[in-house]
Amino acid sequence: MSVQFGNWNFERHRKNPLALDHLRKHLAPYGPDGEGHYHDEETEILFYQVRETEGAPTGAQPFRIGSHQVLAWDGRLDNRGDLVRELAGTVTTSDTDVAIVAAAYTRWDLACFPKLIGDWALSIWDSTRQQLILAKDFLGTRSLFYSVDQTRAQWCTVLDPLVLFAGRKFTLNQEYIAGWFGTFPDSRLTPYVGISAVPPSSYVLIRKSSIAVREFWRFTSKRIVRPNDGEYEEEFRQLFTQSVARRLRSTHPVLAELSGGMDSSSIVCVSDQVLRTVKGLTPRLDTVSYYSSDEPNWDELPYVLKVEELRGRRGTHLRVNTRDMFSFKATTDHFMATPGSLEPVSEGELEFSRVLNEGGYRVVLSGIGGDEVLGGVPTPSPLLADLLVSGRWKTLSQALFVWALALRIPVANLLSRALALLFTATLSSGTLRLPQWLSQDFRKAYSKALRGYPRRIRMFGPLPTFQDSIQTLEALRRQLSGYPLATKPCYRKLYPYLDRDLLEFLFAIPSDQLLRPGQRRSLMRRALTGIVPNELLQRKRKAFVIRGPLMAIPANPAHLMAMTGRMLGASIGIVLPSQFLTELEQARSGERVAITPIIRAFGLERWFRNVAHWNVLSDFDRYESNLSTKMATERLPTEQVS
Repeated sequence: MSVQFGNWNFERHRKNPLALDHLRKHLAPYGPDGEGHYHDEETEILFYQVRETEGAPTGAQPFRIGSHQVLAWDGRLDNRGDLVRELAGTVTTSDTDVAIVAAAYTRWDLACFPKLIGDWALSIWDSTRQQLILAKDFLGTRSLFYSVDQTRAQWCTVLDPLVLFAGRKFTLNQEYIAGWFGTFPDSRLTPYVGISAVPPSSYVLIRKSSIAVREFWRFTSKRIVRPNDGEYEEEFRQLFTQSVARRLRSTHPVLAELSGGMDSSSIVCVSDQVLRTVKGLTPRLDTVSYYSSDEPNWDELPYVLKVEELRGRRGTHLRVNTRDMFSFKATTDHFMATPGSLEPVSEGELEFSRVLNEGGYRVVLSGIGGDEVLGGVPTPSPLLADLLVSGRWKTLSQALFVWALALRIPVANLLSRALALLFTATLSSGTLRLPQWLSQDFRKAYSKALRGYPRRIRMFGPLPTFQDSIQTLEALRRQLSGYPLATKPCYRKLYPYLDRDLLEFLFAIPSDQLLRPGQRRSLMRRALTGIVPNELLQRKRKAFVIRGPLMAIPANPAHLMAMTGRMLGASIGIVLPSQFLTELEQARSGERVAITPIIRAFGLERWFRNVAHWNVLSDFDRYESNLSTKMATERLPTEQVS
């Protein structure tokens, strides 16, 4: 959660001075626990720290490795004990995470990165070899951006300084925008051509004459076979408990989201077990739950209360209004580097910030990923494709019959879906519908991003279930990389279901352990019996909430319709205003429409107006002159949905 900024000036004789005071003003809110500073003849590095785990004393970074190397580490190291044993005589268990990482780099150089298990991002400046290394863990939830031109290289945890202090304008990266309309943008991209993100599980090696991006670790298609269900269940319990315990290592109280679903409830129940047996972790685990009286199909509080009854403690309950999905601050006094950084103004969001502040939480546990990796999406297509490519015809025919009965669909339909995975570039969860109000040129140029980056499952090589799991992980990486770093207050979300050791196990076991006919999440349900209340383990899938956003459109016709006549998205050839207005009218009349692309279109439009005001994109030059006047004299759509 700590923040770093670095500048490497390639030409010593041509000084490129940094506005350090302005940089400090931008970065200080991200790191309330102290500033670190390093400089030499070529480089300047600022580091702002947030104490998230023990072993991270204030003022310890940037960390010197000998006399010529400097390490800036933002992360949590989960396999400290293993590394200390491998580095025996160099470090001890009392050393900080950053000291252990520095010793690992000294011993193994670039080969150390696959050995670092945890959530992390780092930079290493080496003045002797004249090189800069930027790297991120396999999941990539900790952001790290970089920009390189002929005179300098700059890198930062957040985008703002790289954009605002570049001394030039950027071109809009339209593939990034297409990614927002699809699922989420490619994790390597930013909205600005010329600024990139370090990809997950990769390092970027920057020298004055070259840039190399290399993947240092990936999942392998190994198979884990156990003699019976009980052994799979025991191993899952051990790995899931280990994952939760790793994320409870905090100097502050930890807050867990408790939605009433299986994912969040399991995290809370297992956390309580861990805290009863393991000392020296977080001082306290609290919960926060969300509910809405406006959604008749979203009644989660009875399930939340079951978990609270089990743990003997009531958590915080926050009321949310799903109509607020259209609520964003239409403001220009704060630069918003990405569409994901638009500031919501809903009462629920403001109340959540208050809870974080008053409780002193730095870590929030989230159940994101559980549905995707544990068989929450009841499609047998990858499993059936396994049987197809393996030539197991008898088993295939039996599986088709059983699944057809369970899902109540024809056998031929099931078989065609499995074949589609092998012969067309698609996602096992289905094909995304592209809005017709996106321009044809935009849809054609960025079709892959708009469709969620689908890939055809290969018939040869790893089994289709493994390939599908990797695609699912890549989608999660894109989603999580789109979340901006929070400053009001500073906190980080952690994802116990996306632990590297746990995922290696889940990707290697037989798929019918995870998903069985008539039983989603089979392994999870079996393994956590007696730990999680039975009412939650046996509950049906939660419904997707959709009523509130659809109701917000007819409730605010004037504001929403007015924006379509002067959309900046139309001015750069992305949105077709007349078609967009038609679909908006259909939604206002109660017709069924795809609501998510509409929500994102308005979010992007507000972001376009923000960056146009800050004059950082050349795409909006001809619209900038009268934009500020318009924004000052009119209330932009839906600042507050009633």
